[in-house]
Amino acid sequence: MTARDTILSKIRRATASADDSARRATVVERLRAHPAGIVPARGQVDGEARLDLFRDKAEAVSASVVRVASDAEVPAAIAAYLRSKNLPQAVRRGEDARLAALPFGSEPQLAVAVGPSDGTDLVGLSHAFAGVAETGTVVLASGPDNPTTLNFLPEHHLVVVSAEDVVGDYETVWSRLREVFGPGRMPRALNLITGPSRSGDIEQTILLGAHGPRSLHLIVVG
Repeated sequence: MTARDTILSKIRRATASADDSARRATVVERLRAHPAGIVPARGQVDGEARLDLFRDKAEAVSASVVRVASDAEVPAAIAAYLRSKNLPQAVRRGEDARLAALPFGSEPQLAVAVGPSDGTDLVGLSHAFAGVAETGTVVLASGPDNPTTLNFLPEHHLVVVSAEDVVGDYETVWSRLREVFGPGRMPRALNLITGPSRSGDIEQTILLGAHGPRSLHLIVVG
């Protein structure tokens, strides 16, 4: 036996397992049961307190938040944001049915393009799968209805999120994902976005828009 054979033999003995069935059973059970992680106390809020927390946490990381009563008010909220930033009255959205149903005709000056962004759009419009109050995060599932390019390429990212979809904690989001997409299935990408893109790499000075949109504007409906 060569020195190489001796070393490899020792590695095999050290890593060999006579019976992996117990470990496999543990993994299978965990995947089946989906045990929840620890939920911080701040995430255990309901009603208006949850929406207030979502707003406060989002604004604390430089996102802006506006709340409207119904879908009918969303186009006006979009137009108002564009005017406040001195931007052209133009946005690009995906094929999301909820965004398509918005009464954009109430803002005739607003031009709405549909499809993924090629990087030339100033403003992207998305619909969030959920909002997370404990961190002010929006959760976006990828697909033709909400292309991931709209999350990262435009300088300004506008996200519509229903008040009823704002949950207290991340564990609730994972549960809803399993309910919507089914066991063992997930969107190709799931983006959790907390505030606009930022970096502090250079002299520890925060720079917005370093790796994506420099502005995140959340429109909470309901």
